[in-house]
Order: sequence, then C-alpha cells, then structure tokens
Amino acid sequence: MKHTLVGTAILTVALATSFGCPAARAEKNSGMNASPESITIHQEVNFEASPQRLYEALLDSKQFTALSGAPAEISREAGGAFSAFGGQIVGRNLELVQNKRIVQAWRPLSWPAGVYSIVRFEFKPQGTGTRLVFDHVGFPAGQHDHLAKGWENHYWALLKKCSR
Repeated sequence: MKHTLVGTAILTVALATSFGCPAARAEKNSGMNASPESITIHQEVNFEASPQRLYEALLDSKQFTALSGAPAEISREAGGAFSAFGGQIVGRNLELVQNKRIVQAWRPLSWPAGVYSIVRFEFKPQGTGTRLVFDHVGFPAGQHDHLAKGWENHYWALLKKCSR
C-alpha cells in the first residue's frame, strides 16, 4: 500500500507539473488529460523569513507544534509520514529539497479513506525574505474554497510568525 500511495502521488505530481499553474488564482487545467473538475490552488506569499526558516518550520515537529499550538509529528525524510494539527492533517513527504522544496501527499482526516491530494511548497529567496510558491492539486470536488482559505488561515498566518 505504501508503494502504491507514493507511486500514485508521484504520477499526480508529474501530471500536475505538466499542466502548469497560473499565478495567484485557481483555474481549471487545460491539458488534454485533465478532467473538467481538475482544479489547482495556486498561491504566492511573501515572508520576511529566510527559505531555511520556513522549510524548518514546516518540517520540524517541535517548531510546527509551537507555531500551530497543536501536536505535530513530522518525518524529515522523503517517504516519511507526517501528521499536523493534532492528527487532523496526515500524509507523506514525497520530495524534500533542503530549503527549496517540499512535496507531500496530503489529506485531512475528514476525507474518505485513501483519498490524498498533492501539495508543493517552493521557497524562492527574495532579498532577505522568501517568496513561497504553493500549489495544491488532486483534492475532492467542492473543496477548493475551503482549502484555499485554510492555507491562508492555518499555514501562511502561522508562518508569518517565523518573521517576527
């Protein structure tokens, strides 16, 4: 099962990457293999913190727990599992490029068993800070607005604390 999840997730990442994502809005993919409901969340957020600081905040269990106020257990290895917000969000790290990129198979526990989406955090140095380029694909229909708002409220707001 573990290999199936990772293989499916890697295929999803490859397909999502091939379609590309327009800046700062959600848009239906226009690739020939995309289904009509294939929607992407694409967000770009500026932080005063360095790429290293943001990368560490997302992959260090103690830091994420401190930022969110809820327990987190996060593996620092590709293929390793993670859980955040007291186990409400779970998944696996698919690709980790230190201080540059995190790609995860990601799901809230409220989704049907076995349903995972793919999230990609890309850290781009910008002066003394970072531009975070974020893409989320493969989530269930009807979840776009809820998830987009959740990233803003539960992740970006937390990471802004890294800049203080």
